[in-house]
Amino acid sequence: MPEVKLTNVAKTFDKGRIIAVDHIDLSIRDREYLTLLGPSGCGKTTTLRMIAGLELPDEGEVYIDEKRVSGLPPEERDVGYVFQEYALFPHMDVWDNVTYGPRVKGWEEEKSERIGREMLELVRLFERTDAFPSELSGGMRQRVALARALSSGSKLLLLDEPLGALDAKIRTELRYEIRRLVKDLQLTAIHVTHDQAEAMAISDRIAVMRKGKILQVGTPQELYLNPQHIFVANFVGESNFLEGYITERTNHKITVELRRGINVQSMNQDHKKGEKVVVAIRPEVLSITQGEKSGLNSIFGNIEGFRFEGTNIRYEIRLENDDLVVVVRPALMAEWLSVGEKVTVAFPVEKSFVFSYPELGLRTELALE
Repeated sequence: MPEVKLTNVAKTFDKGRIIAVDHIDLSIRDREYLTLLGPSGCGKTTTLRMIAGLELPDEGEVYIDEKRVSGLPPEERDVGYVFQEYALFPHMDVWDNVTYGPRVKGWEEEKSERIGREMLELVRLFERTDAFPSELSGGMRQRVALARALSSGSKLLLLDEPLGALDAKIRTELRYEIRRLVKDLQLTAIHVTHDQAEAMAISDRIAVMRKGKILQVGTPQELYLNPQHIFVANFVGESNFLEGYITERTNHKITVELRRGINVQSMNQDHKKGEKVVVAIRPEVLSITQGEKSGLNSIFGNIEGFRFEGTNIRYEIRLENDDLVVVVRPALMAEWLSVGEKVTVAFPVEKSFVFSYPELGLRTELALE
C-alpha cells in the first residue's frame, strides 16, 4: 500500500533565484488524507508535482511505497492526479473521459467498462455518461476528473486545488464527497489547498507550508490547539497578537507586561524573564462584559466596530493600551453591543500561546508572501 516519503527535497526555478521548496522532509502514511496548506507561492503545488513526477527535485529523494521514484517519469509512478482546471478531454463524453486510462493501459474491455461504471456510480454521475464537459456544471466536471483519476486503479491520489474553481456551496459539498471516496476506496491522498477551512474539514493531518518550508505537521486539532509557530497560529484559524516583555516567571506561569504597564498571565512555555514575546489569543476565546474588571487577564476597551456574519458577531475592540483585538461571539447567544460602548475583555490563562518576538518583526513573520 502506498506510503510517501520526501527526504531533504529542494526545488528552485529561474536558475536558482526562486526557491520553491527548501529542503523539506515529509512522510505520508498509508491510507492517510494529508493536506499541504499554505498561501499562494509557498511551494505546495511544486511539492505535489515532484511526487507525481511532473517536476524533478534539484536535491533530495522521493519515495513511494519505499521505492525511490525521483528519476521515474509520471506514467511509471502509478498515481492519480486531479487538477484544479479539470483537464478533461473536451471532445470526449463523460464515459470516454473516465475510461480513457484503463483503455490506454490496454486493460480488457470488460474490466474497463466495469471500472468506468463503478467510478461514475461513486461520484454519482452514471446518468450523464453521454454528456460532454461543456454540458456539465463546474462541480460535475470536477467529479468527472476525480472519477477519471480513480479509474487508473492507483492507490495514491494527488489533488491540486481541486475545489478552487467552484463556488462556495458546491466546494463545501464536494470536499466531503472526495474524503468519503478516498476513505471508502482505502486510498492515500495528498491534497493541496490555501483554504484553511477546507483543510481542517477533510484532513487526517495537515502540513503547513510557508516560503518553501514546512512549519508544522499535525492533526487539525493539534494545529489549532497547539500551534508551534506564530504563522501557524494566525493562518490556521485566527489570532490576536499582543506584544510585551516577561516580567515574572514561575514553573507554571509567566507574567507579560504589555504596553502602558498592563499585565497578563499565560502558561509557562520555556521563555526567559526579560524576553520580548508575543501573546496570541483566539478571537473566540476572548469574552466581553460590561462590568468592572475582575480576575486575571481583564482589560478595559471600547468597541470600534462590529460585523454580523450570520452565525457569529465579530467585534473590533480598542484596548486601553491601544492594541486592537477581534472578539467573535455566537450571534444567537450573545447580547448585541454598540459602537462606542465601554467593555471589559478577558481570557483564561490557559487559553493563550506565547511566542518569542520574531527577529524580523511581527508584521513580516505573519505576511502571506
